[in-house]
Amino acid sequence: MKTNTKYFGEIDYTKDELLIFDKGLFGFEDEKEYLLLPFSAAGTMFSLQSVKTPSLAFTLMHPFSLDPEYAPVLSDDELKELKVEKSEDLYYYVLCTVKQPVGETTVNMKCPLAINPDTRRGIQAILEDETWDMRHRLAEFEERRLKKC
Repeated sequence: MKTNTKYFGEIDYTKDELLIFDKGLFGFEDEKEYLLLPFSAAGTMFSLQSVKTPSLAFTLMHPFSLDPEYAPVLSDDELKELKVEKSEDLYYYVLCTVKQPVGETTVNMKCPLAINPDTRRGIQAILEDETWDMRHRLAEFEERRLKKC
């Protein structure tokens, strides 16, 4: 199959590559099928590209690359919906709002995307953990690293 993308032009994909969000993402409940496309070979930033709407793509990051202590815990209902027994069985990504300068870019650590790698189905969760907010500046993570050294 083919689809147009916001950042990569027209691409080929197979049904097996789709990520399915049965409930959509917050504010985009009608968008259910996405492709996860890396921006570079390093694979730390991704485009979550809607296959239905070419102009709709979200920028994602691995939260653990920002903070290795990030440990999202999903509710029992969320785990059941994703057909896993524990939160550690899932892959996680956080949404980014890219800004200039790059250090002002924010990431939403409070509402990660949780994906079952076996079924390729995902949800956007809201963590109960008060440690995380919806708008952490990328520069904060560098500042934390420097304080630990």
